[in-house]
Amino acid sequence: MTNSFSNDTNDSQLSLLESVRIVLVGTTHPGNIGSSARAMKAMGFRHLFLVAPKSFPAAAATAMASGADDLLEAAQVVNSLEEALLGCSLVFGTTARDRHLQWPVLSPSEAAIEMLKVIGEGPVAFVFGQEQAGLSNAELDLCQRAIRIPTAAQFSSLNL
Repeated sequence: MTNSFSNDTNDSQLSLLESVRIVLVGTTHPGNIGSSARAMKAMGFRHLFLVAPKSFPAAAATAMASGADDLLEAAQVVNSLEEALLGCSLVFGTTARDRHLQWPVLSPSEAAIEMLKVIGEGPVAFVFGQEQAGLSNAELDLCQRAIRIPTAAQFSSLNL
């Protein structure tokens, strides 16, 4: 099985990845910012937006980034989620909780299909909430789609 982001990544794949923003809201532990940057780099994503992080820059973020320091240095730190989403054509918010939303709650695969439909229209953002509580209802209201990543019912919290 080949990895679509391996050394033979083609220009069209790179172009798609250039249009994706990863947005972390209110991150409380800087190590989570670093580990997110490391995961982003491994997947080919480059645009990290941090909304009011508790502590950044921080040595813990750099240590956990382990080779993705360039993403930390280029990260856009903003005061509000609205700022992070400026210019986006589609915004996906992540949630582990059952909520009554006005829009579809998608699986990661369904979200990828939705993203591909609009990626040429402007940046697409994937928004992750604070470690303890996830995204608030007000933050989810700024999104057009929600993503629920399948987890065990007894423990649905994913640590970035």
